Amino acid sequence: MSPKPPEPADVDRLSALLERFRVHAHLLHTGPLCGVTHFAAAPGRAFLHVLRRGQMQVTHQAGAGAPRRLQLSEPTLLFYPRPLAHDFHNAPQEGSDFVCATLDFDGGERHPLVQALPALVALPIAEVAGIEQTLALLFAETERVRCGQRLLAGRLFEVLLLQLLRWLLDHPEAGHVQPGLLAGLAHPRLARALTGLHERPGHGWTLAAMAQAAGMSRSSFAAEFHATLGMTPGAYLLAWRVSLAQTLLRQGQRVQQVCDQLGYASAAAFSRAFAQAVGTSPRAWLRAQ
Repeated sequence: MSPKPPEPADVDRLSALLERFRVHAHLLHTGPLCGVTHFAAAPGRAFLHVLRRGQMQVTHQAGAGAPRRLQLSEPTLLFYPRPLAHDFHNAPQEGSDFVCATLDFDGGERHPLVQALPALVALPIAEVAGIEQTLALLFAETERVRCGQRLLAGRLFEVLLLQLLRWLLDHPEAGHVQPGLLAGLAHPRLARALTGLHERPGHGWTLAAMAQAAGMSRSSFAAEFHATLGMTPGAYLLAWRVSLAQTLLRQGQRVQQVCDQLGYASAAAFSRAFAQAVGTSPRAWLRAQ
């Protein structure tokens, strides 16, 4: 008798994804802000802000994908996964009540999670269970300069981001998660298949194998996958493998090595798949980089 597929709570939906596409946080600011503070939209730059106490108004330009004006009146996390200019008005001017970091995602805006997230996640701190310990360590580390402060603060921001992502997976509707990868990882059955793809990209995945991993029939799996992620299972598998291939090629691996890792029968088959997704051959794409 085959074992029962694990429940979503037993599936680690983030580790394989973030191990292959890492994120690095860098402490940018700690302490009070005065007047209006502008954060520019620089290519590849993401922000994670923490308002510990007090009130603050946040504004964005029209058409930016975020509210024109946002009034914060309680401790809040503000996460901008993609470049988006924003201004803080009347932030707390006394005490160390505000910290922020820049985030570098491997692949920039091509990072799978960056593509799946909304333009802004504004999350009251009180809603995230267990986050208080991380914030206590973070603010204790940023209140005065000590050896290794920036390095340790960056690591704590990375922990904070992981806790925020966990919350989004557990509360997709409250987090305004749109169709895409995050919605798929929040799905009780699709998450099993997606985690399998992320952990074993070189496996001989077929529609039947993916459906079996999800504990669904092929027809139900294909329909639910497309409705939740906005693409077919085959298209997602291709996009995932090509994203991994681009990372490996940038790291200096040869085409044949990448081909072997991702389960393609030959370098020619890999090149055709790559060109189908990117529009050019792996070598031509790498030269353009």
